[in-house]
Amino acid sequence: MIQLLFMVIFSEMAVIMVLSFKTPFRKLVIMGLDRLKQGRGPVVVKTVAGTVFLVMMSSVYSVMEIQKRWADDGVTNPTDQILMVTSLLQATLMGGTIFLALMIDRLHHYIRELRIRRKSVDALKKQVDLDKVKALEEEVTTLHGKFKQLESDIETKNKQINAAEVNSVALRKQSEGLLLEYDRLLEENESLRSQLKSLDRKLSLSDSKKNM
Repeated sequence: MIQLLFMVIFSEMAVIMVLSFKTPFRKLVIMGLDRLKQGRGPVVVKTVAGTVFLVMMSSVYSVMEIQKRWADDGVTNPTDQILMVTSLLQATLMGGTIFLALMIDRLHHYIRELRIRRKSVDALKKQVDLDKVKALEEEVTTLHGKFKQLESDIETKNKQINAAEVNSVALRKQSEGLLLEYDRLLEENESLRSQLKSLDRKLSLSDSKKNM
């Protein structure tokens, strides 16, 4: 009985060590505990724990009876001493077994809760990332629309600039033509003035001859 209890305690300690550190064996242990808690597993575990608890209380009661008998008789019997030590050791080991089983149950529960919380946090992060992506896509769409609007505005401005350049070229050509016409008129004016001067001279000469 005592050897079996020691084996159970060492096994429970090994399970606790495996659950405490992230190793490939922890997944296997968690899967085993998950299956153990399904179906009739919890009922069987509670039945075994209740039986162990009753046996532990029986051992404690035996220890108390032996102590009471010693107090009444005032004499210690070697057989009673051995029985007392054995019962006390069994009760201690059974109590340790129940305590370690409770620790394993709590560790398994907290690990499952932690996994659920991590999954929910990951899902929330993915949702937040999706919202950010949607917001960025909407912003990109808006910027793309603004870019197209700017392109159309630039194209309109370029057309206006080209039209203005065409008009300026036409005005330049027209001004050049007007300048040429002005130069021609100046030349004609000069020639007319020279002709008038020559006529005036001729007239003055003819008048002077008549007076003589």
